[in-house]
Amino acid sequence: MATRDNLIEVKDLKKHYHGGAIKALDGVSADIHPGDVCVVIGPSGSGKSTFLRSLNLLEEPTGGSIVFEGTDITRKKYKDENGKTVRLDVDKLRQKMGMVFQHFNLFPHMTILENMTLAPMKVKGMSKEEAEQKALELLDRVGLKDRANAYPIQLSGGQKQRVAIVRALAMEPDVMLFDEPTSALDPEMVGEVLDVMKKLAEEGMTMVVVTHEMGFAREVGNRVLFMADGMLIEEGTPEEIFEHPKSARLQDFLSKVL
Repeated sequence: MATRDNLIEVKDLKKHYHGGAIKALDGVSADIHPGDVCVVIGPSGSGKSTFLRSLNLLEEPTGGSIVFEGTDITRKKYKDENGKTVRLDVDKLRQKMGMVFQHFNLFPHMTILENMTLAPMKVKGMSKEEAEQKALELLDRVGLKDRANAYPIQLSGGQKQRVAIVRALAMEPDVMLFDEPTSALDPEMVGEVLDVMKKLAEEGMTMVVVTHEMGFAREVGNRVLFMADGMLIEEGTPEEIFEHPKSARLQDFLSKVL
């Protein structure tokens, strides 16, 4: 069971393909505490995105466990506090985990406001008025309230990604998962998206961020996980990871990216 101090507990997580010939994740264990900004770094193909996508079961783990808010979500059935067998509701679980991808996944035929209000109305049963009011407040936070009636094609990449972030926030998640949120953006648009993420961190949102942005990891993260070859090689504070790397693998990685 997860302790009060852990929002997510990952133990010995494995994801194998082709009968174990490819080990995308090979026994990863990590804890994520409420309020953590946990940044996952490492070379391409190290298992970072597979780890992140496993947290909300977009990837089905081959082995190990993920305990989220006290429930082992890798088990299809579990016993509730009354000892009754309950089937895991994956969709309900995902409502508590906001996910932001490399690509914005906005519906092109809907306005920004319609994109924002769809899930809160359909999934949470919010009224149109309530959903729109919340959406406009969130858009205002990221400086895009005036674009509410625009369509995605009329927005820049950075604006679309800011919308994707607040669209996930509209569901009031307990944790936000970011899968390389700036890697598909032109360099001049990266800063505006990272600024939104910094503000979220300052407000105490729990975040797990897979990124190549070392400046963000250093400045905003309170914990950094370094992955390579499907394994968690080293973890620590940004200072420990960037100033005092222990493993040769991390030292080699940092020599190439800093």
